[in-house]
Amino acid sequence: MAEQQPIRVLLVDDHEMVRIGLAAVLGTEDGIEVVGEAGNGMEGLRLAKAYEPDVVLMDLVMEGMDGIETTRRLLEQQPECRVIVLTSFLDDEKMYPVIEAGAFSYLLKTSRASEIADAIRAASRGQSVLESQVASKMMNRFRKPAQSEAQPHEELTEREMEVLQLIAQGKSNQEIADELFIGIKTVKYHLTNMFGKLGVEDRTQAAIYAHRHGLAE
Repeated sequence: MAEQQPIRVLLVDDHEMVRIGLAAVLGTEDGIEVVGEAGNGMEGLRLAKAYEPDVVLMDLVMEGMDGIETTRRLLEQQPECRVIVLTSFLDDEKMYPVIEAGAFSYLLKTSRASEIADAIRAASRGQSVLESQVASKMMNRFRKPAQSEAQPHEELTEREMEVLQLIAQGKSNQEIADELFIGIKTVKYHLTNMFGKLGVEDRTQAAIYAHRHGLAE
């Protein structure tokens, strides 16, 4: 029976001490071999092409090319590679873009060495691992039922909605005042507020809006 080849790992992080620490702890793990270390994104791409690692541990915030762009480019040149993000950042503007770029797993640098090693082994088997806080954020984002964006007319008061409906019926300001038992100035006041909330410029546009959204009745 042929001996199983170790999982080849490339480290990409702009902090030398982080790379040294990772290389040291992963070097004690069975079946894992650190084949190279890169201090920036461009060097990471070059070493990935040279060493053809199975897994890349990728930092996110680096000078020059960040981890998001590095991940995107790396997977374009080596789509079979697995990128595991290892970062201190949990903010949405970094997390979701790198996952969309193709990152396979997402861990925080507070993870234990054993957790990082387990994630590497899981990635080699085609299994993703998300740090618990990351998984929680993603679940909260996607478990919410899909809801249409709030419509401008939902901001209208009951009286403003009545005015809008009467405009849609072609009523003049005087007719609206008579029907609602209010003064002309009050009608104009409601019109001004209503136009602002709907984002329209005049009563014609307001009438069109009402018909398009089924508010004319």
